[in-house]
Amino acid sequence: MAARLTAYAVAFIVGVTFIAGLIVGAQREDDGAVDLIVINGKVYTADAGAELAEAVAVRGNKVVRVGSNREIQRLKRAQTIVVDARGGAVMPGFNDAHAHLISGGLSLDQISLADATTIDEIKDTIRVWSEAHPERAWITGRGWYYQPFNGAMPTRQMLDALVPDRPAYLIAYDGHTGWANTRALKLAGITRRTRTPANGVIVKDPRTGEPTGALKEAAMSLMTAAAPKPTEEDRLAAARAAIDEAHRYGITSVHDAGSAAADLDLYDRLRKRKELTLRVYQALRADATLTEAGLEEIDRVRTRFADDPLLKTGAVKLIADGVIESHTAAMLEPYANRPAVKGDARFTPEQMNKVVAMLDKEGWQVMTHAIGDAAVRMTLDAYQAAAKSNPTLERGRRHRIEHIETIDPADIPRFGKLGVIASMQPVHATPSPALARPEAGQNNDVWSVNIGAERAARGWVWNSISRSGGRLAFGSDWPVMTLDPLKGLHVAVTRTTQDGLPTGGWVPAERLPIRKAIDAYTRDAAWASFDELRKGMLARDMLADIVVLTDDIFSGPASRLTTTEVAVTIADGKVVYRRDPPENTTAQ
Repeated sequence: MAARLTAYAVAFIVGVTFIAGLIVGAQREDDGAVDLIVINGKVYTADAGAELAEAVAVRGNKVVRVGSNREIQRLKRAQTIVVDARGGAVMPGFNDAHAHLISGGLSLDQISLADATTIDEIKDTIRVWSEAHPERAWITGRGWYYQPFNGAMPTRQMLDALVPDRPAYLIAYDGHTGWANTRALKLAGITRRTRTPANGVIVKDPRTGEPTGALKEAAMSLMTAAAPKPTEEDRLAAARAAIDEAHRYGITSVHDAGSAAADLDLYDRLRKRKELTLRVYQALRADATLTEAGLEEIDRVRTRFADDPLLKTGAVKLIADGVIESHTAAMLEPYANRPAVKGDARFTPEQMNKVVAMLDKEGWQVMTHAIGDAAVRMTLDAYQAAAKSNPTLERGRRHRIEHIETIDPADIPRFGKLGVIASMQPVHATPSPALARPEAGQNNDVWSVNIGAERAARGWVWNSISRSGGRLAFGSDWPVMTLDPLKGLHVAVTRTTQDGLPTGGWVPAERLPIRKAIDAYTRDAAWASFDELRKGMLARDMLADIVVLTDDIFSGPASRLTTTEVAVTIADGKVVYRRDPPENTTAQ
């Protein structure tokens, strides 16, 4: 008996000594030299219940410690890079949960109509840009809004007057409608006799039958086939430009929302050259025609680009419908201003159930573009059916719905119950001038007029989905909207324009607290790509992706978000963007 007690005592002492050694070792590791520190900040770790800290220490590409200035500064050595936040907010790097990276990069070298809000501004922008680029064989660009055209579509005659000497083709801000001049239509072979493709519309003059120049949805592919295609080097340059643009806005990770496997190869080329400084989770694309052979093909791509902190796939993007502005989003009830139209879904319910079940069974995450309330319901139904028919895989299900611009109230709690991620883009919900200034008279906001006041009041219901147990993931939809997450944060917490209109906010019940909105751009966006164990928070052993802002956005009015900028972006432990190097980043 005495021998047994002695053995127990020795085992206990050895165990305690071992644990103490681990603790001391960890402390010594913390006490060692670090490569980079951020000090004098308002540090939000993306742990909603934690107090704001002051400083962060980084060794290699990992966070070592978050704490007070005193705790962190004692780790500084001669080689340590010091980033002085000067009282600004410090957070995990933004994770854009829905962007189109290559097309965004290409758009940087084309006409941008994003700031043109009137017909005259649209005309002036097109004319000036085309005259300044006489070497371009085609004039291309994107960003025009529907509202300046007062419910109609732009015409080829208008574009002919602005660009008479070359083909011109401009894509609407939402990416779902194209606007071509006569030369472009002829080169694409689009005439009065051209048949409209499935899931698309060639808008034609009801009197003459001639194409007007507007191409909706799948009809845009007719022009894409005729227009010059960017070379591989063009696409590489676009990717580099997009990465630089992302870092300028504090973005360190992106979910690329649906592109070809060739884009993964392009990113891989950059990775091998050590030029991929942005973490990319790319979704592949599928549609209602997906077969077992097609599934095997994308499975092979996933094998090549399996889980990796820098570049991976694992999601498939489906497109369930179009957009409200062009009456192509699938609605439960007819459009308010077109009683005969409900919009067309690109899947039947049976097709959606079949394709989702196939992907779910093989462990793919499904990301479905669904804007209209009917498309949202059909997608939720398909996710529910897949969960019922397929066994649950080890990593679980994290299917997503992208956009969710309007929703039937009965479907709001289904996000939480089914574990479906609401992947939304706050800047899409920026109220138009008509909504912001109802006292100005006629409301000509295309989005709200098309669906009517009742459904417009259910637009972008972030808070309702969150409060019912759903998880949010925020992104930009760039180049459809600005890449800037700070603009998205402002809309998310105020429901107003950058000018603060309408007073009190549009559907103010859907506003979010600032920390909840930040979580959707960081921690929850990382969860949405199965990366929550390595990024999205500032904590020990998490990847050192950090953004430093020029102001403290946690105190003072929300309007402070409109003047705050990114001071420093740190990706994988390295400074990749500096707004003002001498002031904000120094080696000491």
